[in-house]
Amino acid sequence: MNTIILDSITKSFNGFTAVDNLSLEVPAGSIYGFIGPNGSGKTTTIRMIMNIFYPDSGNIQIFGEPHRETHTDRIGYLPEERGLYKKMKVRELLKFYSELKSGRSDLKEIDRWLEKMELSDWGNKKVDTLSKGMSQKVQFIATVVSKPDLIILDEPFSGLDPVNTNNLLTAMLDLQKQGATIIFSTHDMGTAEKVCDYIFMIHKGKKVLDGTLAEIQNKYGTDTLKIRCENKAAGLASIDGVRKVHDFGQIQELRLTPDSDHQVILKEIMRSNTLLSFEIMKPSLHDIFVRIADTREDSHV
Repeated sequence: MNTIILDSITKSFNGFTAVDNLSLEVPAGSIYGFIGPNGSGKTTTIRMIMNIFYPDSGNIQIFGEPHRETHTDRIGYLPEERGLYKKMKVRELLKFYSELKSGRSDLKEIDRWLEKMELSDWGNKKVDTLSKGMSQKVQFIATVVSKPDLIILDEPFSGLDPVNTNNLLTAMLDLQKQGATIIFSTHDMGTAEKVCDYIFMIHKGKKVLDGTLAEIQNKYGTDTLKIRCENKAAGLASIDGVRKVHDFGQIQELRLTPDSDHQVILKEIMRSNTLLSFEIMKPSLHDIFVRIADTREDSHV
């Protein structure tokens, strides 16, 4: 069963097509990652799912039915533009959001979430006394405290340090185990690789990737050689069979041409570099993203 079905939806603003004939199916109980460059159409798509925008054409089904206003009571939404009532106390704010969605407030559930997100000592503090990261965690709790069936998070990790990012990821996985379907947009390709069951990429309003990470990587084949040298590697771009070099400082990733021989390239690298390790691999999601989104890339599938 699919929690969301988008059937050929299109949305334009003043002659600019933000989302172009997009179709997508989000299975119930999955974590679905939305990726794409800034301005690609991710947030517009999310806002159509939320009934904030209406598609110019196409259809949206939520929970197996045509989209209705009442569906929003079963959806928790964390928008990209954060906003909380700054003069309210944290616990009172969460009680308000819980009642707004479910018609009731579960104080035990609120306190459980405050403890889980390491905010127990801040429950009686006003929102305007919180740090940016704390405020973001409070807004996440406000999104999920009513136990929604569908959770939509637009850039949920923006501004969070690695510890709080990990806490939020753990919370998302726990919510999935409890049966929730989760959509989140992100620019963090590493995070998307780790937690997403499916990944969807939109570019210039059009769907360019959709599937599991393995399905997406299989389209590109095993065309990447990751190496680590004793000193900073030199002369890699001039080796026959090397199409592109991504230099990450300690590690270099070489994209190879289809007809290249890994062994020949490794021997050539060792002629002028001391090779400490190497791995022949499929491209990372980060690399695939760059190939599609960077117009300077000579990309291919």
